[in-house]
Amino acid sequence: MFVDASFWVAISDTKDQWHARAKEVAPQIRQGAKVLDLAASEALTIIGSRRGGKPARRLFQVLLDSYSLVFVDPELLDGAMERHLTYDGRLSVTDCATVEAMVRLRDRTLVSFDSGFDTVKGLGRIH
Repeated sequence: MFVDASFWVAISDTKDQWHARAKEVAPQIRQGAKVLDLAASEALTIIGSRRGGKPARRLFQVLLDSYSLVFVDPELLDGAMERHLTYDGRLSVTDCATVEAMVRLRDRTLVSFDSGFDTVKGLGRIH
């Protein structure tokens, strides 16, 4: 199971449109679920912007302590760029890198509030 930035933003920001739903979905997320480093960076940046540095730091610590960070290497980034071309920019590079990592790790489940992932065949989105 992978967890997208949109979930982390929603669960961390009480004013986010998806916050209530994120609280409902949270029990389905297993400890050790995977988070792409780019998605973590995206979520931390948004939370830092919306809520400040301390809430971003708390989220960072949760990610480090309880989840498995997956780091993008040059080959994964190259695959993500190929997917970005395939989707003609409709999915962000970060989203394409998440999909590429999921394919490489044979993982089909993603927690995300980003409906753009619904265009990816074979991916099950929890939202």
